[in-house]
Amino acid sequence: MKEKVDPIIKKLLARGVSKQTRELLHYQINTGGKRLRPALAITSCLACGGKLKDALYPAAALEILHTYTLIIDDIIDNSPTRRGKPTTWKKFGRSFAECAGLDYGATILQTVLQTKQPNEIGTILANTWKEIIDGEILDILYEQSGKYQEPFARLNRKTAISLREYQKMIGHKTASLFRASCEIGALAANASQKEIKALKTYGWNFGLAFQISDDILDIYGTNTGKPRGQDIREHKLGNIVVLLALRDLPHKRQNRLRNILKKGTPQTKDLKEAIALIQQSNAKQKASQLLSFHAKKAQQALRLLRPSPHRSALEAILQKNVTRTG
Repeated sequence: MKEKVDPIIKKLLARGVSKQTRELLHYQINTGGKRLRPALAITSCLACGGKLKDALYPAAALEILHTYTLIIDDIIDNSPTRRGKPTTWKKFGRSFAECAGLDYGATILQTVLQTKQPNEIGTILANTWKEIIDGEILDILYEQSGKYQEPFARLNRKTAISLREYQKMIGHKTASLFRASCEIGALAANASQKEIKALKTYGWNFGLAFQISDDILDIYGTNTGKPRGQDIREHKLGNIVVLLALRDLPHKRQNRLRNILKKGTPQTKDLKEAIALIQQSNAKQKASQLLSFHAKKAQQALRLLRPSPHRSALEAILQKNVTRTG
């Protein structure tokens, strides 16, 4: 999908800015990525009998929103690299990365106005945007250390979360954009309400499975493009494997894992110890079961669509992205 969507994204980002600023705005797009959200939008559109040309600008808007969240997420997490390259803030500075994020927001609005259903698509994107922000806030509040200089974090930090709270967080932060991608693709095809509902269900459960897979890979994966145990390094309680391990381990080992998560700057030996503790639990098996549950629900939703090569493509995208090993 990159060859179809990227030229549109770059054209939109370059509009109304200086040549100097374009380097800043194009950087995150040029670092790579699977263009999964545009693929979902375009394939959903085609699966409902729509035309490619009607899905391209909506798909571009979705990828711009996704990329915007990556820029902001990297600033919040203080992440120096993404996909093996310097993050936008690391390469250009925090102030300029924040400006890039603001420009991405403006570009999303411009892109929506060039779609055939600006009101409907704009409403979905705005609602999803707010969900993602709410999910990001929850993710930060589930961190067990850091941000002590930020009053909201000090006052509202959660030291324990339920499985329901975890699912709410990943639903907002990750699954909402998957759902929106499929819904917007269906709208671009003037799909029936039955088709829209089926694709929303597919996208939502795909997004949940995708994030659970990402959490598992953070602890167990190789060749993921980021250091193993990065969520532990970032003190994250909002990782399904960490969460389930804390519920499964004996009390003494639970406390040791919690203490590592609360450590200001975990060392390599701390990360190794935390991963070893997690491996002593049944967390990976239980997380994999939850992943399979949502992947199955996503697959079942696709059966409500008429058989076609594009429905088969949606099935293939699901399988490829929830059975990742790196």
